[in-house]
Amino acid sequence: MSQLLTLEAPDNARPVRLHTERGVFAGLDVRPDGRVSPSAGTALLVPGFMGSKEDFLPLLSPLSEGGIRVVAIDNRGQYETGSASSEPSYARDDLARDLVAVVKALGTGPVHLMGHSYGGLLARAAVLATQGDPDLWASVTFMNFGPAGVSAAQQERLRLLLSVVGSMTLADMWPFVKNKEVTALPDVEEFMERRWLSNSPQQLAAAAQQMLSETDETSRLAVLSVPKFVISGTPDETWPPEGVERMARALGARFIRSEGGGHSPNVHRPAETASALLGFWRSRRETAVV
Repeated sequence: MSQLLTLEAPDNARPVRLHTERGVFAGLDVRPDGRVSPSAGTALLVPGFMGSKEDFLPLLSPLSEGGIRVVAIDNRGQYETGSASSEPSYARDDLARDLVAVVKALGTGPVHLMGHSYGGLLARAAVLATQGDPDLWASVTFMNFGPAGVSAAQQERLRLLLSVVGSMTLADMWPFVKNKEVTALPDVEEFMERRWLSNSPQQLAAAAQQMLSETDETSRLAVLSVPKFVISGTPDETWPPEGVERMARALGARFIRSEGGGHSPNVHRPAETASALLGFWRSRRETAVV
């Protein structure tokens, strides 16, 4: 489960409902204010398994202050998005199409796409499905996402979840899935439980299966010209950091290791993570201008 330490959001963060050709998606939209330079682009942040847009709260202020418009969303089946449409599908390729639809609905031109953990799996699928279309993607960033299936330890946890998701309610499962190792404020604990109960069990099962069976698509992605960035928080048991770094090298991607960032550098090292993202995105803008 993604980790949260606070629910503090910047004053300029607006809850939005994004109406797309594939349904309605819940998001947080944070736009640079008048005290900074004109927008350096738009970033779309995609959360991971059991996550939500709130996972990126610590990044919103520094990214916005850096001149980036930031849109963080709940994926189909997560928290406030729900089913998104009357005939929901939680297949990987359908969730990838959702991301394309969100970008088109934003109408800002190409976005800097960032996927955290399972969100990286979806981000990669979206970029591959569109052949790295430069009209959609200014760049793609993978945070704590590896080349294929998750580690053996995480596989065991996912198979356990799959074995009970059809026979237990989400409320019954909550005591077993909540992160007992992280001490959170009472309002954060209450939020995380509410978020968990809002998940679609079908989406949880589909995502778990995808993380078990995902194949290595590094070679297909490497040949696409979309600029790539990989952030690896350590320690991490989900995708081992050494595999994440090897993937980055094979992609020809910019790479940083966030020591102490754990599985969620966006939460545990937000200033460092935001600075790295801004540096990468600005470098892409400068290259495009030249």
